[in-house]
Amino acid sequence: VTSVYVKSDLKPEKFLDTKYYNGIQVKIINTVVDNRQSKIRRIWTFLVYAVFSSLYALSIKTDIVVASSGPITVGLPGLVSHYFRKRKLVFEVRDLWPEGAIELGIIRSPVIIKFSHWFEKRCYKAASLVVCLSPGMKEYVEKKHRHNNVVSITNSADLELFNNNKLLINIPGLNGRNYAIYSGNIGEVNNSSLLLAAAAQLRNLSRNDIVILLIGDGQQREELNNRAKLLELDNFIIHGLIPKTDLVGLIQNSVASIVPLLDLPVLDTSSPNKFFEALAAGVPVIQTTKGWMKDFLNDHGVGFTVDSGDAGGLAELLISLSDNPDLIASMKEKALWVAKEKFDKHILAREMLNFITGL
Repeated sequence: VTSVYVKSDLKPEKFLDTKYYNGIQVKIINTVVDNRQSKIRRIWTFLVYAVFSSLYALSIKTDIVVASSGPITVGLPGLVSHYFRKRKLVFEVRDLWPEGAIELGIIRSPVIIKFSHWFEKRCYKAASLVVCLSPGMKEYVEKKHRHNNVVSITNSADLELFNNNKLLINIPGLNGRNYAIYSGNIGEVNNSSLLLAAAAQLRNLSRNDIVILLIGDGQQREELNNRAKLLELDNFIIHGLIPKTDLVGLIQNSVASIVPLLDLPVLDTSSPNKFFEALAAGVPVIQTTKGWMKDFLNDHGVGFTVDSGDAGGLAELLISLSDNPDLIASMKEKALWVAKEKFDKHILAREMLNFITGL
């Protein structure tokens, strides 16, 4: 049961629709989730989904209910199924809610914060199994909620898609130059302004031969485009959304995939898809958090960490990579090995299924 993310390929024809994907029946609640929406609009979208998915939770034949959150409101249909139909609940934690919303200032009201923490506690207490997308999230849940059945299963690497050579599509302005790539939402949480500042540093160091390429959309896209024009940066390119099949070739041919986030404790536990996509494509990762991703890159030699505000350090690192193709080739082999051994989607799917069937 899902709502509609604005960047997805779901095309419902009515408010409550049913489609089949790879033989799986998907109930679609036609309410659109978009990062560009206002806070009030997003809250309304989350609530609409929570209410109608709860109706499905009461009516659809089920053995076990898996609620994948955030936002935390996704826990409501899980609780409804657990308490009213006595079904076992598996609560998957993709983001730490409400902690993330509180640290980012999205939730400020003491009353709402108190209620959110209460609701969070109910979700964890009702769950027979908690599945966290990173070791940092697992540590948080175990420490704060003292749950005795918490596991960490990260996002997966789609090797079937990202490990096959793909054509490099034409990007206006790239002109055969080396480039580092960022793909995803262009916004404050994603520290997108760091990428613009790094491009300016590259220009100051007379290295306009290195481009920072952003593929995506978001709240800061227009602002960053305008700032790049004012600074006359031709090594900072925002291309917009493209099909994932086209994205693969762009990642594979980059000198690095950048995963920038703000310096907030809750973001140190993040598990972004682009991290795993880069490894599956055999590309070094450059990221800015201080949590599990930093430790993982250090332990396996498949990437680097820079400070979230260090545009100069990011520029110097991109120069070093661009000037050392042998280093990139060495990291490519390591990245592919790690993706196959640690994050292959078939391995992780079996692991999660074993936990669920063992309840």
